[in-house]
Amino acid sequence: MVWALALTLLLLWPVLGRGYVLSYDMVWVPDLSLRPDFLGLGSALPRAVPSDAVVSVLDAVVPGMLLQKLVLVGGLFLGGIGAARLTPEDSLVGKLVAVTVFEWNAFVAERLLIGHWPILLGYVVLPWLVLASRRVRAEGRVPPAVGWLLLVGSLSPSAGLVSAVTVLAFSLRRQAPRANLMLVALVAGANAPWLVSGLLHAGTATSDPVGASVFALNGEGSVPGPVAALTLGGIWNSEVVPGSRAGALGWVTVVMLLVLVVAGARRWRARLGRREAVAAAGCWLLGWGVATLTWVAPDAVGWLAGQVPGAGLVRDGSRLLALCMPALVGLTSSGATSLCQWAPGRLAALAWGTALVLLPLALMPDVAGGLAGRLRPVSYPAGYAAAREAVEHETAHSRGDVVILPFTSYRAPDWNHGHKVLDPIARYLAADYVASDRLLVSGRLVEGEDARGAAIRHALEARTPTARSRLLAEEGIGTVVAERDTGQNVPRVAGRTLLDLPDVSLVRVDHARPRSVPTWWLVAMAAAWTAFLMTAVAPLLAVLLTRATSGRPALPERCYSRRRT
Repeated sequence: MVWALALTLLLLWPVLGRGYVLSYDMVWVPDLSLRPDFLGLGSALPRAVPSDAVVSVLDAVVPGMLLQKLVLVGGLFLGGIGAARLTPEDSLVGKLVAVTVFEWNAFVAERLLIGHWPILLGYVVLPWLVLASRRVRAEGRVPPAVGWLLLVGSLSPSAGLVSAVTVLAFSLRRQAPRANLMLVALVAGANAPWLVSGLLHAGTATSDPVGASVFALNGEGSVPGPVAALTLGGIWNSEVVPGSRAGALGWVTVVMLLVLVVAGARRWRARLGRREAVAAAGCWLLGWGVATLTWVAPDAVGWLAGQVPGAGLVRDGSRLLALCMPALVGLTSSGATSLCQWAPGRLAALAWGTALVLLPLALMPDVAGGLAGRLRPVSYPAGYAAAREAVEHETAHSRGDVVILPFTSYRAPDWNHGHKVLDPIARYLAADYVASDRLLVSGRLVEGEDARGAAIRHALEARTPTARSRLLAEEGIGTVVAERDTGQNVPRVAGRTLLDLPDVSLVRVDHARPRSVPTWWLVAMAAAWTAFLMTAVAPLLAVLLTRATSGRPALPERCYSRRRT
């Protein structure tokens, strides 16, 4: 526990400062208002469902600033404790190595920097899901903790897939059909919001094939993608890769990992047991295999994403490398224990053990201190609060959604130390908004899936401000927010000015036609969210019902009396 906390603080201590950490897709605001789009009723694919809705509910109780720190710091700390308990080794060195390998690796560092915090939460609950799965196999019933862990581990589609595969691979048994049925129901319930919303968007759920090659597993320096994936690296965005991964230390990391795996394989298999070893190996093979497939055959993956609705989930194959974690942590832990036992003497064993525990830190020193200061809290400009107040007042008297200009995805504002971030003002405001889902990566354009976004882009290309205003109103846009500090040209839109500040302005668009949501969409998503909430309650009810039934006194035997004749 102490080592898990020490590593977490060494990695994330800057995050604890006052303010919000904003990096690529990680955008936290003081009060994230619940809106239809967060519930899966928007025009775009449910990429942030159910995470946005969960945060918007929780930050009504816990301030957003504190909630972000609890998620990042608390999540990684608890995940490290779970890794220590997950390893089959009883030795101190084995447990310490398990914690180090779990917390100090490329997957954690790169997902933190790119802002995929729901995927990171899915990663940190995996050890606890495996531990809960052991109880399922031993007792033949599903403890309530499984449902709760699945909810935390399914806050995004990719994380939900990883959690589902893990719990099913480690828990299912032929001898426990009722438990198997409960597990399948819990997995379906935990993933119901994004699954149902994705089905509602099935007609527009195919992805641009170009994205497959853009988001494919990538090499790190001279280390090829499949080799980097052995150490949980290979993310597509080279800007978030620690510099130490791209040099000679990347190859040293691979070699040391293979040494530990070879040294510990037999011991790990013997101590873990065949059933769990097969599950861990199968998860590793699936995670590494899918990631490698995107590197080997990006055109085939692109064709699949362009033809099959929802298949775009596998474009970023490195997300599924989280599945490799149970096997990786167990093997390296057993390998470290074996190497220490082979040491010639107690002093040598102590030296070897210390070196093995600290080796990952030495191989990736630039991960410390919030990835060398790249994860630092910032404060929002004063204009954001004024814009939120103006939008709240306006939406109370008018209809229509909000669009942010310039109509692009990412910003690199000076007040965020020049670091890239998904446009934060849209989430800062309290109204439904339409965001651009088109990306420009290394000069290659990846088209989005949201037809409404394409229509708004077309409206902004009209020749006159009046024409732009009219076309935006037809798309249900009632308010236009223009950011003036982005260094990009912002097209003028005709309308009444609500706010005019040096960094942001608001214009009201008249005669907006609100986007209508079919009634059957509302019914379907209501059922999906009910299933999501029942995932937390159903296992507990099942346990209470079982206890009540087993504790009920047996019915007395029927007594017969002879009638005198």
